[in-house]
Amino acid sequence: MGIEIERKFLVTDASWRAAAYEMVPMVQGYLNDLAMVEGGAQRASVRIRIEGERAFLNLKSRERGHTRQEFDYPVPLDEARALLQLCVGGLIDKRRHLVRHAGHLWEVDEFLGENAGLVVAEIELQHADDAFEMPGWAGRQVTDALRYYNLALASHPYSQWTQAERASHHQP
Repeated sequence: MGIEIERKFLVTDASWRAAAYEMVPMVQGYLNDLAMVEGGAQRASVRIRIEGERAFLNLKSRERGHTRQEFDYPVPLDEARALLQLCVGGLIDKRRHLVRHAGHLWEVDEFLGENAGLVVAEIELQHADDAFEMPGWAGRQVTDALRYYNLALASHPYSQWTQAERASHHQP
C-alpha cells in the first residue's frame, strides 16, 4: 500500500514552461463517480489512466487533503482502452509537464477538452510537513478544494463552472 502526500496549487502564468523537461499526455476516467465517494457509498475513487503508452488502474482513499492511501496497478493498454469505455462522467484529458524547482519535482497539469483553460501544479512530498520552495508561477493552494480533484472535474468540468465558480478560481 502506498501513501500519497500531495499539495495542489493553481498556476498563475506560463513561466513554468521554460523549466519543463518532459510532457506526458494522459487520459483518465473513473469507474465510480463523485457522489458515490463523497456520499460514503464507496470509500475510494477507482480510476483508469493511460499515460503515453502505459496504463494503470488506480484506487485512492476518499480522504480530502494532502494525505491519502493510493494503490496503483499496471494494466495492458488494450484493456485500459476498454475500461475507459466503462467510465462514468467525462474523461479527463490533460498534458502533464514535469518541472524541477528547488530540488523538488512539480507536475503541472494542463487540462484539455471540457477542462481546457485549467492549469494546476502538484508536488508530492515524503512527509506532510516537508518544507519546499514555491515557484513564482504557483499561486493559491487548492489541496482541500474538492472541485479541483480530477474525480470532481470528470463530473463537473471546468467548462461548466458558473461565473461565480470561475471568479473564485482567480481570487487569492
